[in-house]
Amino acid sequence: MKSKVYLVGAGPGDAGLLTLRGAELLQRADVVIYDALANPELLRLAPASAEFISRGKNMAMPQAEITALIIARAQAGKTVVRLKGGDPFVFGRGGEEAEALAAEKIPFEIVPGVSSITAVPNYAGIPLTHRSHCSSFTVFTGHSDSADEATALRYDQIAKIPGTKVVLMGTEQLEDWTAALVKHGMSPQTPIAIIHRGTTGRQKTVAGTLTTIAALATKEKIVPPALTIIGDVVKLRGKLNWFENRPLFGQRIVITRRSEQAGSFAKKLAELGADVLAVPTIKITTPTQKDAIIDCLLELNSYDWLVFTSANGVTAFFDIFFRRFQDLRDLGGARIAAVGPATAAKLRELHLQVDVQPEEFTAKKIVGAFKKYQDIENVKMCLLRAEVANRELPEALQEEGAIVDDIAIYKTIPETEDHTGASERLLESGADWVTFTSSSTVEHFHARFDLPKLVKQFPQMKLASIGPETSKTIEALGLKPAFEAKEHTTDGLIAGLLKAAK
Repeated sequence: MKSKVYLVGAGPGDAGLLTLRGAELLQRADVVIYDALANPELLRLAPASAEFISRGKNMAMPQAEITALIIARAQAGKTVVRLKGGDPFVFGRGGEEAEALAAEKIPFEIVPGVSSITAVPNYAGIPLTHRSHCSSFTVFTGHSDSADEATALRYDQIAKIPGTKVVLMGTEQLEDWTAALVKHGMSPQTPIAIIHRGTTGRQKTVAGTLTTIAALATKEKIVPPALTIIGDVVKLRGKLNWFENRPLFGQRIVITRRSEQAGSFAKKLAELGADVLAVPTIKITTPTQKDAIIDCLLELNSYDWLVFTSANGVTAFFDIFFRRFQDLRDLGGARIAAVGPATAAKLRELHLQVDVQPEEFTAKKIVGAFKKYQDIENVKMCLLRAEVANRELPEALQEEGAIVDDIAIYKTIPETEDHTGASERLLESGADWVTFTSSSTVEHFHARFDLPKLVKQFPQMKLASIGPETSKTIEALGLKPAFEAKEHTTDGLIAGLLKAAK
């Protein structure tokens, strides 16, 4: 049986530049074969059951092997997404892969991607055309084999072409081809900019002239992947450089919360310019003891309060609830308390009114919020939270006379999979910030990476805590958070990061 192969352009690096069609196909892929230049965060769009195959760094797997692999998986009946950096048909060897598929009579589809040719200059604040400067642009590769007469670059002709010039893959031979352009008539003072890892949080731009750029690039340690732009339009960068002027640009920020919750947090950080590294440390599973949950469901009508301390608790409880009951009215007449705005928001998604919402996750503040609402002596409460949780809250409630059933509605376990290679990148080059959104993220991150050792290895790395309980867990390791969010939410963490960046 033969399936279908999709040659999908992943864009130049920013995950947000993937096309809607590309995202749709990743969501139904059986196999994803991807290049190193494709943003690995895009792999999160594919099903967890998919097979992920990396071509490796520096195209370690030869092209012939990649092509054979695509054909083999398709002939095995799989839906194959070949994820390629940029656009499949622009210096991506997509044409060769398509030819091989056509020869084997395997159905395929080409999904164009946003090319670095246009995207990277945009993100560097350099328009390729401008009415006051030029009305055309030329693209060529700086990595040409000059011994091949059919494809050798004609620098004598390129130098005479008016307009902007865009050079791909030209970093390693930068000195040679810039000298060749000057030799063939271009002004030595022609403005030029080279952009490393354009459209990503690691973007770095160096500007100079045709005669100075090679030395500047060496000094600034510019290495592939990089794109070069030549022409008067480079002068506009000073006014139009929007991307690198964002408040968190240049900051690598690690997110440790679980994958299902990281999306909006990561998106907000990325929009502020951060280089976001998603390293989820926990995943949610069913608790060890289920009898207490069964008893809780049978006694729902006996509770005066249902108390949720996290959005995870809300999700876990209602997943179980709707397996047993068909009607939300079976929840009974209990009032609802939610600790923190994220927990409250999750409940409101179910159109449930939150009666008490203490803003701080401390036993004292939560008890105080209840007492403002009513006398809690002999009031029966069902506390729905993680299997391993601090005993301070139920004990504080009981001291005020409340009758508390502390129900473990979910369990956090370590997340060890690393499809995107984020953990590897963290261990290689560290980060500027590691954000922690719960005590369990601290504990599991430490178990996986040895947090004190990591901080010692990368002295620039600082820790950000979402609230008091999380800070306590960090301090128990002999460390101190650089700040604790004033509002105990991810937005509070972002506010703290912005303040620290000023």
